[in-house]
Amino acid sequence: MNLFNVYPLFEITPVKAKDVFVYDKFGKEYLDLYGGHAVISIGHSHPEYVKSITEQVKKIGFYSNSIQNPIQEELAKKLGTLSGCKEYELFLCNSGAEANENALKLASFHTNNKKVIAFKNSFHGRTSAAVAATDNPKIIAPINAQQEVEILALGDLESLEKSLAKNDVCAVIIECIQGVGGLDESTTDFYEGVNELCKKHNTCFIADEVQSGYGRTGNFFAFQKYNVKPDIISIAKGMGNGFPIGGILIHPKIKASYGLLGTTFGGNHLACAAGLSVLNVIENENLMGNVNFISEYFIRIAETIPQIKNIKGRGLMLGLEFDFPIAELRKKLIYDYQIFTGSAKNPNLIRILPPLTIRKEHINQFFEALVNALKELNT
Repeated sequence: MNLFNVYPLFEITPVKAKDVFVYDKFGKEYLDLYGGHAVISIGHSHPEYVKSITEQVKKIGFYSNSIQNPIQEELAKKLGTLSGCKEYELFLCNSGAEANENALKLASFHTNNKKVIAFKNSFHGRTSAAVAATDNPKIIAPINAQQEVEILALGDLESLEKSLAKNDVCAVIIECIQGVGGLDESTTDFYEGVNELCKKHNTCFIADEVQSGYGRTGNFFAFQKYNVKPDIISIAKGMGNGFPIGGILIHPKIKASYGLLGTTFGGNHLACAAGLSVLNVIENENLMGNVNFISEYFIRIAETIPQIKNIKGRGLMLGLEFDFPIAELRKKLIYDYQIFTGSAKNPNLIRILPPLTIRKEHINQFFEALVNALKELNT
């Protein structure tokens, strides 16, 4: 049996990884500035992470949600404390797409409406309602297109207000910093305006923090830069440092009932052990402080490179925009300089999403390689 061929692959086979480095089958070392789509938060193979998962799987790795699981409660308490969202309630699942599916479903239950508003260049997942709310027609199948979704321009409060005035919208879903779309971010007035309009029209405000959460922006959540209070917050990626786990944080005004949401694998013992170790490392190693320190250092160097036309994002969710397509530059960085970076819907943008443990010497290594690669491409 062959694999279903849906991914273009680099000719690299990683076999092990440590902190910010990945090693291929030949022992070659690569600097990881992409973290497997922003998944690696506390560094590859962090000792506490490995210990936590190892000890847990020796005891019990999985049982269904029909029994007591104190590790879920421990994870919820720790997440509430570190994120500053103590009053929210946690539903655990397995991925970012699943988190957004449950967020949208819950919003529809709560409001008894079905229409969703999302924004241009958004990406919320590849399943059912989540993909319908994603601004990419190429990945929306006819069965997904039956969902009622309106895509508005990011920053367009006037159109949002007109749409919400019809009182048929269950949710407005938004990435406060767009990931796949290319690190676009609107204004404080816009995000706070979205919050106010949703409250005014009894519509659920969903903050998609799947990529931007867990300290990646220097705040625990990207929306915390603004004076807003989402009704539902979706999380995944950095939550498990590579172990599949996701969830939604739910405002207490949205009431639970038996059978409203459900999952087989979500919140299993092993996933919760991984999730707890991530939170402990973020706290104990002050990784959010490191994010802000390294981000400032990164931007300061990036501003000295004339070929970089724009620096986007914040924290360690960054984009470097050039005035040419960056596909060849990324290939050169990975094959000639052994550095992983990411692409975006914007063909001129390199995404930088490293582990939050990254240090100045790694940033120096990247920029030295970038400057050399740019010279070589122009000769």
